[in-house]
Amino acid sequence: MNTTVKNVSLFAIVGVLILLTGFLQSWNAAILILNMGLISAIMALGVNLQWGFAGLFNIGIMGFVALGGLATVLVSMPPTEGAFAAGGVRVVLAMVMGAATITAAVLLYRAMAKGWPRTVAMIALLVVGFFIYRAVLDPGVAAIEAIDPAATGYLGGLGLPVLLAWPVGGVFAAGAAWLIGKTALGLRSDYLAIATLGIAEIIIAVMKNEDWLSRGVKNVIGIPRPVPYEIDLQGDSGFVERAAGLGLDPVMASTLYVKLLYAGLFLAVLLVLLWMAQKSLASPWGRMLRAIRDNEVAAEAMGKDVKRRHLQVFILGSAICGIAGAMMTTLDSQLTPSAYQPLRFTFLIWVMVIVGGSGNNFGAVLGGFLIWFLWVQVEPMGRLLMDIITAGMTDGYWLKTHMLDSAAHMRLFTMGLVLLLVLRFNPRGLIPEK
Repeated sequence: MNTTVKNVSLFAIVGVLILLTGFLQSWNAAILILNMGLISAIMALGVNLQWGFAGLFNIGIMGFVALGGLATVLVSMPPTEGAFAAGGVRVVLAMVMGAATITAAVLLYRAMAKGWPRTVAMIALLVVGFFIYRAVLDPGVAAIEAIDPAATGYLGGLGLPVLLAWPVGGVFAAGAAWLIGKTALGLRSDYLAIATLGIAEIIIAVMKNEDWLSRGVKNVIGIPRPVPYEIDLQGDSGFVERAAGLGLDPVMASTLYVKLLYAGLFLAVLLVLLWMAQKSLASPWGRMLRAIRDNEVAAEAMGKDVKRRHLQVFILGSAICGIAGAMMTTLDSQLTPSAYQPLRFTFLIWVMVIVGGSGNNFGAVLGGFLIWFLWVQVEPMGRLLMDIITAGMTDGYWLKTHMLDSAAHMRLFTMGLVLLLVLRFNPRGLIPEK
C-alpha cells in the first residue's frame, strides 16, 4: 500500500471511531473526545520534538502542562480585591530577595577559590538569605490567604483575555525548561529523566500548597472563556430559532456549538504548530538535531554545539506542552492542581508518541487522537464486555463480582497491551519516521 494512502487511512479510521461515538453514544461525548484529542496531539507534538528530533528523554511533561494551566489563572482571572495591598508587595519583595540570594551565591561561588572557606561562606549566605526570605514572605502570604478564603484567598490574575494565557503558558514552560536544561542537559539520558520527573513533582507540590498563588487543593473555578456561555446562547432568540430549525433542543445545541468553537480554536493551534514542526524538521536545524540524536560524538567532531542545540529543542518542546496545558485548563474552566498525575500527563503522552511514530510529526498527532480515544472508551467497553461474559453467572458469585470490579482497570490493561503490540510488531510506530 502506498505510504500516503496508508497514513490517510489511519487518520480516517480514527475519524470514523469518533463519528461512531457520536452516532452510538452522544455527539456531546464525541466532540469532547475530539477536543481532548486535539490537545493531546499538541502535547505529543511537543514531546516528539524533544525525543523524536533530539533523543531527549523528558518524563517531566506533567510539570510543563501544569505551568500552562497556572498561566490561565494568572493571566485571565480577575485580581482579588485588596489582596495585593494586603500582602502582594511583601510577596514580590520576597521573590526578589530570593532571586538576589541565589545570584549572590553564584557570584560568591565564582569569586572564591575552591576549598572549605567557599563552602562555609555559601552555606552561611544561603541560610541567612532563606530566613530573611521567609520572614518577608510568610506574613504577606498569611494576609493574602485570609481574604475570603472560602471563595478566593489568593492574589488572582490580571483580568486579561484568556487567549493571551495560551502563549504565556508556553513562556512559563519555556522558562522552566531553560532552568532545567542549563543544569540537567549535560547529564546522561537516565539522569535527565530523573531530574525532569523530580522538578515536575516540585512544580505540582508548589501549586498544591501555595494557596496564595493558585488556591492549592481548593482549586480555581470560573476561568473566563474565549467562547460564549451556553446559558447566554439559550437566552438568544436568534440562536434558539436556528437550533429549532435544525430540529435540536436549545440546551443540546448550545453545548455542541460551544464545544465546536473550542474545536476550531484547538485545530487552528494544532495546524500552526504542525506546520512549524514540519518546516523545522526539513530545515538544516532539524537535520542537525537528528544527526546529533543519532551520533553525538560525530556531531561534536563536526563542530556542532550539542548542548546548546539540546537546550533549544528542550525549550521549544516544553513550550508546546505549556500551550497545551493552558488550552486544557481553558476548556475545563478550572485549575485543579491535584488532577496533574504522571500517569495521565506523562506516561500517556509517551504512549501516544511511541504508538504514533517517534520522529514523525504526523505520527505523534495520530497517536494523540488514537490513544486518547482508547483511554476514554476502553473502560465502558470493558464493562460491557464483562457484562456479556458474566451474563450466565448468578448474582453474588465471587467470579462475577471480581470480573465486574476489574472492568475499571481495563484502560490501564489496554494501554499496556497496545504499547506491547506496537513495540513487538511495529516498533517504529504506526507512521514511522522517514
